[in-house]
Amino acid sequence: MYPPRSKRSVQKKKQKRTRSRRIWIVNLVLLAAIGLVGIYYAVGMQDQQADPTVTETAVNQEPADEEGPQGGDQVSSPETDSEAGHSSDEGSVDSVEQATENSGGKSGEEKPDAAGSKANGKTDTGTKKPTDTPASSGSKESEGDGIGTTEQSNPAKNVTINFVGDIQFSGKVAELLDKNGYDYPFAKLGNLFKEDDLTIGNLETPVTLGGTGAADKTYVYKSSPKALKAMASAGFDAVNLANNHILDQGVEGLVDTLTYLKEYGIAYTGAGMNENEAYAPAYLERKGMKIALLGFSRVVPETSWKAEGNRAGVAEAYNSTGAVKAIQEARQKAELVIVVAHWGEERVSTPNNDQTRLAHEFVDAGADLVIGGHPHVLQGVEYYKGKWIAYSTGNFIFSRSTTEETWKTAIFQANCSKDAKCSMKVIPYEAGLGQAIPMLDEANKLLLEQMTQLSPGIRFDAKGFASPS
Repeated sequence: MYPPRSKRSVQKKKQKRTRSRRIWIVNLVLLAAIGLVGIYYAVGMQDQQADPTVTETAVNQEPADEEGPQGGDQVSSPETDSEAGHSSDEGSVDSVEQATENSGGKSGEEKPDAAGSKANGKTDTGTKKPTDTPASSGSKESEGDGIGTTEQSNPAKNVTINFVGDIQFSGKVAELLDKNGYDYPFAKLGNLFKEDDLTIGNLETPVTLGGTGAADKTYVYKSSPKALKAMASAGFDAVNLANNHILDQGVEGLVDTLTYLKEYGIAYTGAGMNENEAYAPAYLERKGMKIALLGFSRVVPETSWKAEGNRAGVAEAYNSTGAVKAIQEARQKAELVIVVAHWGEERVSTPNNDQTRLAHEFVDAGADLVIGGHPHVLQGVEYYKGKWIAYSTGNFIFSRSTTEETWKTAIFQANCSKDAKCSMKVIPYEAGLGQAIPMLDEANKLLLEQMTQLSPGIRFDAKGFASPS
């Protein structure tokens, strides 16, 4: 039988109260657990903020370099492939030199300040972007064994500048590049020219699709605009045009060359559409340092190639008056003054008296570095009044001659502080047909020993650093 209704009601109330108590207990346990979790999390966050080893890292990645516009088509040219077989160009210009000296030099017109103008290719305020991959064996070194590096207060603010010798992309070189691509000349350089602050070479060819080849000249060069695009991609920043080939395709070829250099962002000096432009420095700015680059040639095929008044041409140095004046003016505006000189005798490993005299004049006028070319072979270096002079950098990207000494070249690397104190380092390379190839092991050692022999009073150590002996 069922219990009375009153007893059933009491039992139900007891059961209901029991369930309610259980629900409240469970809720309280849950609330306590949630509270404990909250307290633990708050304490953990406080400890993490108090720990100095826990930091937030941000990674900034710069965009990749953009390539310039596509250059013109490959051109063919009538020139032969090497200058190794002919006599020195200086022998053909004795009358030019005499005529210039008798004329008393150039006019005294004031040159406009090129520092504020980017359009004429004379200024560059950019900096190179670092790359993530390691450089080749010739990359810059922070430990300075050479003069001018170890005593500087902040080496990180120094500029590293790589100089190379003669460059042309004509004849057999052009055939090779058509087959292997226009980046072929620089394929074995790694990131050396991308990781430095400046890369400077001697562009010994007009870059044009037109022009008229120079008459009565044995070697006439003409290179494709594709070559300049490849140079820019390889890391070249500036070129010297004061040499004996830049007008091989006449004024039209020079105009085209200047146009393409501007298009691909490569600064230039040593030639222009008039005397003022030819002698005006290219001003470049790196790490807050203003750098002036000037170029002069003492090898000019004929008088008409010299920039005088409103005549287009090269900045010549048979009469050094104009060159000295340009250096002195640049010295007033720049913290570092660099001169690239085209001079000397072909295939001769010793600088002549004119080279030495001019180099000293340039330093006395205010040059901090003097870098020479034209002999197609390496010559020694000199440390004159605390300034480095490299008399010949040899070939760099060139045709291959039968003279074995022309196969040896080097990258001349200067590391300079803002007070214009520089070290000098030589990085040995082989000048192969249309390509620069690093020298390794014994070949590297032998070339550095040769550079010591070519440089009276200078010693090159195993790393290539030069110092007075």
